[in-house]
Amino acid sequence: MIISVKNYTPSRGFWNSPWVGLQHFRDFFQDYYFFRVLRNTIRISILSLVFTFPMPIILALLINELKNKYYARIIQTITYLPHFISIVIIAGIVVQLTSRTGGITQFLNLFGFPRVTMLNEPAMFVPIYIISGIWQTVGWSSIIYLSALAAIDQELYEAAMIDGAGKFRQLISITIPCLSETVVIMFILQVGRMFNVGYEKIMLLYNPLTYEVADVISTYVYRKGLIEFNWSYSAAVGFFNSVICFVLVVITNKMSHKLRGSGLW
Repeated sequence: MIISVKNYTPSRGFWNSPWVGLQHFRDFFQDYYFFRVLRNTIRISILSLVFTFPMPIILALLINELKNKYYARIIQTITYLPHFISIVIIAGIVVQLTSRTGGITQFLNLFGFPRVTMLNEPAMFVPIYIISGIWQTVGWSSIIYLSALAAIDQELYEAAMIDGAGKFRQLISITIPCLSETVVIMFILQVGRMFNVGYEKIMLLYNPLTYEVADVISTYVYRKGLIEFNWSYSAAVGFFNSVICFVLVVITNKMSHKLRGSGLW
């Protein structure tokens, strides 16, 4: 916060650097790239929330229905593995698979899709980013939902079966209501992270051909702060991003209280 309102230089320190007030914030709002990075951040964040957030819930529900616990553990292990792989390796795998001679490109070519380097195509960047994100996080993110499912009283299911309720009816009337508290909390936390689109993965995947659709606030902060050494300007942009995230969490929490009577706090 201090750096963002000063023209900071390491030699003069935090307190002795000249005060510039809100100048860096005004410069960011008037910057040519402001609407581009804001638009890309919003689009990637919303699409990630829509497609990525439900996947761990669906996976947890499917694993919970498996009667053979041996197979359930195998599936859990396989889906957990990408979480423990370095993001650099994940990005390298994605780059190789989507290259002109990559496995995914070759497979799609069988159905008439052109053989191109997919990450050089602006229209393909966001889908690749989201799908690879699902693959990377779905297993690990499902752990908390599996724990919540394990805590559901099994007598509720037994009573429902006696009353003649099938699997789908049990899912609607027991599983989802019992899981809803956990889902709401995780949703609020996820909304709070919406604008914090990780720069590491995007920087490993994007290139000048896809800057128009891939450049987000975090990558912009990285370029300004660590490449151009404009620390105060990048701190102001980062502070703006943090304020937006805080506002989103507060709004989502209030909506949860109005709709369900409970929230994160």
